[in-house]
Amino acid sequence: MIPVTPYSRKNPFPATLRTNQKLTHPTSAKDTRHYEVSLADSGLIYEVGDSLGVFPVNDPTLVEELLEVLGFQGSELVPDPNGEQRPIREALLRHYAITEPSKQLLAAIAERDLSAAHLAMLPAPESKEHLEKYLWGREVIDPLLDHPAARFTPEEFVKLLRKLQPRLYSIASSPKVHPQEIHLTVATVQYESLGRQRKGVCSTFLAHRVTEEIPVSVFIHSAKHFRLPEDHSRDIIMVGPGTGIAPFRAFLHDRRASGASGKHWLFFGDQRSETDFLYREELKAFQKEGTLHRLDTAFSRDQTEKIYVQHRMRENAKELYTWLEEGAYFYVCGDASRMAKDVEQMLHEVVAKQGGHSAEAAAAYVEALKKEKRYRKDVY
Repeated sequence: MIPVTPYSRKNPFPATLRTNQKLTHPTSAKDTRHYEVSLADSGLIYEVGDSLGVFPVNDPTLVEELLEVLGFQGSELVPDPNGEQRPIREALLRHYAITEPSKQLLAAIAERDLSAAHLAMLPAPESKEHLEKYLWGREVIDPLLDHPAARFTPEEFVKLLRKLQPRLYSIASSPKVHPQEIHLTVATVQYESLGRQRKGVCSTFLAHRVTEEIPVSVFIHSAKHFRLPEDHSRDIIMVGPGTGIAPFRAFLHDRRASGASGKHWLFFGDQRSETDFLYREELKAFQKEGTLHRLDTAFSRDQTEKIYVQHRMRENAKELYTWLEEGAYFYVCGDASRMAKDVEQMLHEVVAKQGGHSAEAAAAYVEALKKEKRYRKDVY
């Protein structure tokens, strides 16, 4: 009988972050970390392919800056998204999104400050491209700084904000190996824009502000569409550049623990081999012991011409097609906007060329993989 846990998205578990380990080299342009979150005494269970939902807390420094710009003390009572009265400082820390401005906020600023008339046009459907361009690298504080004549009461202001949402991270561990904890692979987002330092809401919360003494609120997000084959003899092909490697680390641990006879092929990529080869030693050990049968890497900045995982797919097209013909499952994890699209386009190309198919027949082949649930994606 499956144990019943009281913990869920509506009632997250206050977990302890046991490990916060930097995976990238200090000289890397990236800060990617390995986290281990304890599930002890939670009753939570997970499967490989699932994600962990994490409720972040906003950056206290940014909250204080916002309060100052708005002229609030921080103790004023406002309703949170559920209608409960809280001091606005707490509401901004834990309940409202204070990074990307909402359309409603932009429109309200335009109403209150004549110099902000241009903002009134951005929420219109036909201005989508202009809105995206305006919002890039801007947070709630930016239009307020630009248009100081726009004034709000504390309650008016929070009504113009979105609810702070949890972030979902692909789980990088197997319950067969780590039943009482969950591992994550997370890139810390930090960059400068318009003269201000910008920080990923949840990634910097995990990297810099969560300690063993400060619990992190979590829940399991089931991903039934991203499961391993039930038949352990099936081969699997995994394409996971950057933090997209997370579920495939879990897959490899799980299949080894299960004694799966199927072969495993991983395509991994990042910027530089010396600084960004995530889980290098672990993957090499998987190769040495025979769990990982093929590992093809693409480090985009190790040479003049940028090389990505889809280029490695093309180089190995014949064998890739053979694996598919023999019943292999094809998995992709990572960036949805560019990488996953490029990988799918390359899959079409591989099928067309190696199978002697027309573009239409190759598209039908890939579509059949999806219908057979042999082509599975976890993209974001």
